[in-house]
Amino acid sequence: MRQLGQMMLERFAGKAIHPIAGVTGGFSKPMTEQERQELLGEARTLLDFSLYSLDFAIGNVFNKYLDVISELGTITTGFLGTVDPEDGALRLYEGDLRLMRPDGTSLDFAPEDYASYLGEHVEPWAYSKMPYAKAWDEGFNLDLAAPRGIYRSNTLARINVCDKMGTPKAQEALEQFRSQFGRPAQQTLLYHYARLIELIYACERTIELLEWEGITDTNVRARVTPKAGQGVGVVEAPRGTLIHDYITDDDGCIVSANLIVGTTHNIAPMNMSVKQAATSLIKDGNYNEALLNQVEMAVRAYDP
Repeated sequence: MRQLGQMMLERFAGKAIHPIAGVTGGFSKPMTEQERQELLGEARTLLDFSLYSLDFAIGNVFNKYLDVISELGTITTGFLGTVDPEDGALRLYEGDLRLMRPDGTSLDFAPEDYASYLGEHVEPWAYSKMPYAKAWDEGFNLDLAAPRGIYRSNTLARINVCDKMGTPKAQEALEQFRSQFGRPAQQTLLYHYARLIELIYACERTIELLEWEGITDTNVRARVTPKAGQGVGVVEAPRGTLIHDYITDDDGCIVSANLIVGTTHNIAPMNMSVKQAATSLIKDGNYNEALLNQVEMAVRAYDP
């Protein structure tokens, strides 16, 4: 499935990794009708496989290992993701950011206002910044029993914060997920379940876009004139919410930048999940490779 998806991306975007067809002002070339038809057939193949993958995982993994899922790396946090400002549906781009508290209450804000809602903290034992929910006005604390300001990003966060998926099969999967695990689901290993739901959504949304004949319109790039200013862009990357904040000079050159990338949002909760897993599994300082592999499972839930 990954190979087919990579081939599809390479065909219309030039490269599967760091696509080159997306340029300032739009896209470097339009999609041809032949490409649209070929990609549409391949997207339908991917949807069938994604539906099979979820059914297989539910029957052979998630329902069989509920005891592990409920315990390993599980912590209580808030969540951050992008939603449609009109109906709260999942969005991967062009939406509002939604910051959800552990109790399920939430607030929405425009991406360009992120600095008013999110802060960045540095622990004395780490080099990386750890974002936290400044809007909650409770500070920052990694205490497993009483964390403060901690939120998570990535797939589990996205399906927690959204009110609905926006495509039919993914919506069915979301409803089944919530009937079993509630909202917001806090079990860290459910990131993998969320990935499968999001995979179905991505396939369905790809089909919707490719079924629209207007996607082959040749007007794909607008003229851009360099100027001084500030711009904030936000998209949902696989590892989490990606925030780019740039200030440019009169020549359009970047003179200042602030980035909060997907994994950065999750650095604080990853540390908490590792601590939770380690303290629950390792007793009296005794451990073996099998136990260490289980601790690593908590990390890989965030970033496979």
